Amino acid sequence: MSSIPDTARVPVDVLTFGETMLAAQLPGPLAVGAEARTTIAGAESTVAIGLARLGHRAAWAGLVGDDEPGRLILRTLRGEGVDTTHAGVRPEAPTGGMLRERRVADLVRVHYWRSHSAASLLTPSDLAPALDTGARVLHLTGITCALGPGPLEAVRAAAAHAHAHGWTVALDVNHRRRLWTAEDASTALLPLLEHVTVLIASDDELPVVTGASTDRPRDEEAAVEALLAAGVREVVVKRGGEGAAFHDRNGSRHAVPALRVPVRDTVGAGDAFCAGYLSGLLDGLPADERLDRANTLGAFAVASDGDWEGLPRRDELHLLAAAPGTTIR
Repeated sequence: MSSIPDTARVPVDVLTFGETMLAAQLPGPLAVGAEARTTIAGAESTVAIGLARLGHRAAWAGLVGDDEPGRLILRTLRGEGVDTTHAGVRPEAPTGGMLRERRVADLVRVHYWRSHSAASLLTPSDLAPALDTGARVLHLTGITCALGPGPLEAVRAAAAHAHAHGWTVALDVNHRRRLWTAEDASTALLPLLEHVTVLIASDDELPVVTGASTDRPRDEEAAVEALLAAGVREVVVKRGGEGAAFHDRNGSRHAVPALRVPVRDTVGAGDAFCAGYLSGLLDGLPADERLDRANTLGAFAVASDGDWEGLPRRDELHLLAAAPGTTIR
């Protein structure tokens, strides 16, 4: 008699966790009562959705409240093909929220309601079942570390577990100044470096993970060398509209320009970039092609409304090569 495989025990390609929130997105300032579009938002879940759309098995193991926003989050992630087997529900705390208002032109302002949320209750024991299941890649962000002592300890425990079991550990610095200072972020993130395989940071975030003063002129090369000396295998530097760069401990260096697309919404572009890079890593692409895929997903994000809604399926990766105004029939 045939049996149904227990998918809860099958290792995934990428495991990630963190806070996903109910998001209200306004096309104008809140002060004038602009109508909001409700969706979900979270750096780690955006990465998971981006990977799932490209055909990878991605799992998200965060916590939500026992409320409608929490149910919306889990329903949306499942609908996008993300494995939520090990996601948790905490009835004693609400799902976090955020409001994003387009203040003027392309300037966006974000407001958070994250204190005492369900995600802030995360502990290492919440992640144990997901870690026991296994993964090829563990994706972490600095945002989760900023949510409180429990989430920080969960990140540290997950990083140590993944490193000890030979997984690739990817850390996106993703520094949020509204959540914590650069000094606090440095104190929390520097001890993680011994476990990190791939570190991804924008050029202005490098001082956060090297302990350098943010008041001094940035020296990208020195920062990269410090990170590689600390044990990181690959350093990927996001340069926004200027593209991205790759450095590794073998001395390989690559720089790839950004794709030129009409900019509609820059929020979520860095997370889309991470999804593209990890996808290339999973597919065994060389470094320059990993950067190309990362830049492609970042371009899809900035050329679309929303953090993750415009991210491509695998058969759509070539679409941005079409001439402006093209109609595909």
